[in-house]
Amino acid sequence: MAEYKEYHAPGNAWPEITQSSKDLGVVDLQIYLTGNRMFMIMDVDERFDPVKKAEVDANNPKVKEWEALMWKYQQALPWAEEGVKWVSLEKIFQQT
Repeated sequence: MAEYKEYHAPGNAWPEITQSSKDLGVVDLQIYLTGNRMFMIMDVDERFDPVKKAEVDANNPKVKEWEALMWKYQQALPWAEEGVKWVSLEKIFQQT
């Protein structure tokens, strides 16, 4: 995990990757690690469409290269669809 963390250290994520997310409506993206599991929280604006993001990412060579590299460190959950490493979380509580 040290190598994965280094890829995501401040300033190390490829600028093409972060810009692609911003261009498609991702306002903020955070990845957390707990034990051997990671979870990601994304704040998105009204432009964000997960289907469109997947399509755009699939046609971006730099995003595809990054994703292939990241798959070295990530395993899909048993219930995830084939080729899907991130699954949606269901928010069940928020303290206000």
